[in-house]
Amino acid sequence: MFRNQYDTDVTTWSPAGRLFQVEYAMEAVKQGSAAIGLRSKTHVVLASVNKANSELSSHQKKIFKVDDHIGVAIAGLTADGRVLSRYMRSECINYSYSYESKLPVGRLVVQLADKAQVCTQRSWKRPYGVGLLVGGLDESGAHLYYNCPSGNYFEYQAFAMGSRSQAAKTYMERKFETFTESSRENLIKDALFALRETLQGEKLTSSICTVAVVGVDESFHILDKETVQALINEFEIAGEEAPANEAAPQDQGGDAQAGAADQGPTDQGVAPMDI
Repeated sequence: MFRNQYDTDVTTWSPAGRLFQVEYAMEAVKQGSAAIGLRSKTHVVLASVNKANSELSSHQKKIFKVDDHIGVAIAGLTADGRVLSRYMRSECINYSYSYESKLPVGRLVVQLADKAQVCTQRSWKRPYGVGLLVGGLDESGAHLYYNCPSGNYFEYQAFAMGSRSQAAKTYMERKFETFTESSRENLIKDALFALRETLQGEKLTSSICTVAVVGVDESFHILDKETVQALINEFEIAGEEAPANEAAPQDQGGDAQAGAADQGPTDQGVAPMDI
């Protein structure tokens, strides 16, 4: 994307009917660290890559707990993600205080989308430069939603966003039919396999990824590093690396253009703002 005379204000339309400031915010999501989500009938798993900018620094959190039954994974500007996750916590607390019950996941997602949409319609605001994967469990079952900076939201069986996420999408598109009946362990396994696809050959370890789970009779919580590393070792020892190896040629062929687009901005560096 290049700067033009129609991108100086979020409320200025281009002749082609586009809002460039909103598109730039969506581009920030594509340049962020990869985050994925999967759901079955009883569980939702969120996973993210959380590499540190420097060997001397710690990584930024990419997965946040909103309530006992809801969690969120982010890709894009981390600061915007923290603000929105704090807003979601506030809404859950207010609902629980007023109605003495848990806020339905779908209602929270709609409120979040409305908040994001306002920023696309006010000249003194800017769109939030972050995409959110909202996973949760309520009376109607397990849910996984993607909230876009444009104010749109979509419900998914599985989804990936961020840098080099197309490789993870390719893996999940081949396997998604089995997700509905998957057990908790198998869902985590598929999440780790999909996350590894975004690393493009780099070894997956617990130090560069975060995994969180919520399910029936299981509150939302982030798995500790020892548990994640044990799962990674278990899957590798069992010789279950075949799916990832099979996916590599397809990703390099059919997704070459998407991979190049995702890798380009990352290689150029986005140091001023942690994404």
